[in-house]
Amino acid sequence: MVNTKSRQFRGILLYRLKYRESDMLVKFMTATAGKKMFLVRRATKTHAPLASVILPFSYGTYEGVLKTNGLSYLDSGNQVHNFEQISNDIILNAYATYIMGLLDQALPDSVADQHWFKNLYYALTFINNGFDPEIITNIVEIQLLPLFGVAPEWHHCAACGLDKSVYDYSEKYGGLLCAADFALDSHRMHLDQRTIYYLRQFSAIDMKKITHIQVNRETKKKLRQVLDKIYDSSVGINLKSKHFLDQMDRWKLD
Repeated sequence: MVNTKSRQFRGILLYRLKYRESDMLVKFMTATAGKKMFLVRRATKTHAPLASVILPFSYGTYEGVLKTNGLSYLDSGNQVHNFEQISNDIILNAYATYIMGLLDQALPDSVADQHWFKNLYYALTFINNGFDPEIITNIVEIQLLPLFGVAPEWHHCAACGLDKSVYDYSEKYGGLLCAADFALDSHRMHLDQRTIYYLRQFSAIDMKKITHIQVNRETKKKLRQVLDKIYDSSVGINLKSKHFLDQMDRWKLD
């Protein structure tokens, strides 16, 4: 039987697209039904009743028909809020868009994932409240890797299995390589121990317990270098939002 009963759900708007003449497709990450694409009729018309609840970077409680297959239908939005600082800042907007794009690629549609629903909410809240968007993005990138089938060894040496004090990152071994095994990979990344420390911390940190993280510019560049290398060679997704972030980094250097 096709489920046509409207029900309430908590959702975070991932993105929206114009559809046909005046309709819109809106994708939400929902708390109980995973990612869902909704058809919102006449959404682009002047004074459309749902226009205010499907603005970019909206989140809250909605009501609609959540279908197992095909398009769902949005009826109303109640207690809907907006990440205002993200909406009004092109840089924060870019980081938030990239995080949501990664999550959309990493998770299958229509599969509930309370953990990542909450993590997405925390990540966007932190960025909206002034936390360093680069670092929040790094944490999300690292913790999403297992969902892409990539699980670097961050806890001990990927070659010998021992817990040591000095490490480097090895693509060849898929994780950390201790100093005693450096010779096993002539192409290891030659990372400093501060960068290694943050990679290990970010892989295990509980998103909701973040209070304050301050990382210097040089270490952030190293974190970006290693994560780009992992994503380029092992994940292989190509997001427009990532290209924009890379372009912004180049602007900083000019």
